[in-house]
Amino acid sequence: MADNKLNFTKRQLDTLPLPESGKRIYFYDTKIAGLGISITASGTKTFIVYRKVNGKPERIMLGRYPTLSIEQARSKAAEVNLLITKGDNPNDKRRALRNEITLEQLFNEYIERYAKFHKKTWKADKEQFERHLKEWAKRKLSLIRKIDIQKLHHEIGRKSGYYAANRLLALLSIVFNKAIDFGLYEKLNPVQGIKKFKEKSRDRFLQSNELPQFFQALAEEPNETIRDYFIISLLTGARRANVLAMKWTQINFEQAEWRIPETKNGTPQIITLSEEALLVLKNRKETINSEYVFPGTGNSGHLVEPKKGWRRILTKANIGDLRIHDLRRTLGSWQAKTGASLSIIGKSLNHKSPNTTAIYARLDLDPVRESVEKATNAMLVAAGLKENSNVITLKKTKI
Repeated sequence: MADNKLNFTKRQLDTLPLPESGKRIYFYDTKIAGLGISITASGTKTFIVYRKVNGKPERIMLGRYPTLSIEQARSKAAEVNLLITKGDNPNDKRRALRNEITLEQLFNEYIERYAKFHKKTWKADKEQFERHLKEWAKRKLSLIRKIDIQKLHHEIGRKSGYYAANRLLALLSIVFNKAIDFGLYEKLNPVQGIKKFKEKSRDRFLQSNELPQFFQALAEEPNETIRDYFIISLLTGARRANVLAMKWTQINFEQAEWRIPETKNGTPQIITLSEEALLVLKNRKETINSEYVFPGTGNSGHLVEPKKGWRRILTKANIGDLRIHDLRRTLGSWQAKTGASLSIIGKSLNHKSPNTTAIYARLDLDPVRESVEKATNAMLVAAGLKENSNVITLKKTKI
C-alpha cells in the first residue's frame, strides 16, 4: 500500500496504469487518510475510503472519477472519516437499504396478510396499485418521501380527479400503517399530515326527462345479460358487486325477496323485489343455465366488467356524466321524491351510519317494499312504460 501512495492530481490520476484483465489495483492519497482510487482493466476509476471500522476493514464507495472531482472526493472522504471516529459505519446504511423491501413487496404483504382477510375491495386495491403505483414498485420504502406522495396525489387529482387521488392516498396510508404493524418500517407514516382534496358530494341520478331515452336504449341493447343487469341494478338499488354476483339460490320468488349473504358493510341484506324486477328475473331463469343470474366467461363464473355495455347504452341514450353507481342513487332519490323517510331509504339501500343504524334495525320490510314499489312505479311512469298504476310488462317494451 505504501508503494501505491501519491498526491492525487488530475494529471496523476489520468496517467495511472491499468491492471491485468479481471483484476483491480488501488492507489491512495497522501493528503486524506484512507482516500483511495480503484482502477479496473477497462479503465473505470472509482474513489473509495479504505479504513478499519470497529476493528474490521471496510471499503466505502464515494463515486466515479472524473464525475466526482478530486476535491469533492477529499471532502466526502473527510466526512466519512468523521463518521468513523464517531463509531458509525457508512456501509451499514447501504447494506440496510440493499436489504430493505420495496413498495411492491410491502404491498404484496399487505394484500396477503391483511386485505384478503379484512377487505372485500382488496382486488380494487390491486387495481389502484397497477394504475397509479407501478412506477414506484421497485422503490425502497425509505426512499418514498412525504413530498413524493404529495406530488403524486396532486398529479392524480389533476389527471383522474379528486376522488381517485384521495382513494390512493387512503390506500397508501393503510399500507404504510400495516408496514409499521408488521415490523417492516420503523419511521413515521409518510402519508401522515397530507391533506386530502375536498370532494364535492355527488348527487347525480336519472332525471324525469332522461328516463324515457334510458329505457329505450336498454330496450335496444343487443346483449341481454348487460341489459338485464342494468335494469336490476336500477330497480333494486343494490351495490354493483352484489348484483354482478347474484345467485338464483339467493332469490325467493314467492316472497319477492333477494337475500345477499354479505354486503360491503359486512352484514347480510334482504332486498325487496318489485313486480318489474321479478318479471326480469323470471324471464332470465327460463333461459339461463348457471348458478349466477348474470353469468360470465371468466374464472368468477359471473359478469365482471359491464363498463363497455354502460358506455354503449349512455351513447345510445345521449346521456352524459352518469356512472353505474348513480343507478343506486337513482332509486334512493326517487324514493325521496315519492315521500319516503331517510330511515326507509337507508334500510332499502343498506346504508351504514352510526346515527341511523339503530333505526334501520327496527324497521321491517313492509314499509321498505311499499317505498321501493312506489319509487319504481314513479320511474316507469316517467319513462312512459306505465300509465298511472297500470303495469305495462317489460316484455312488451323488449326490456
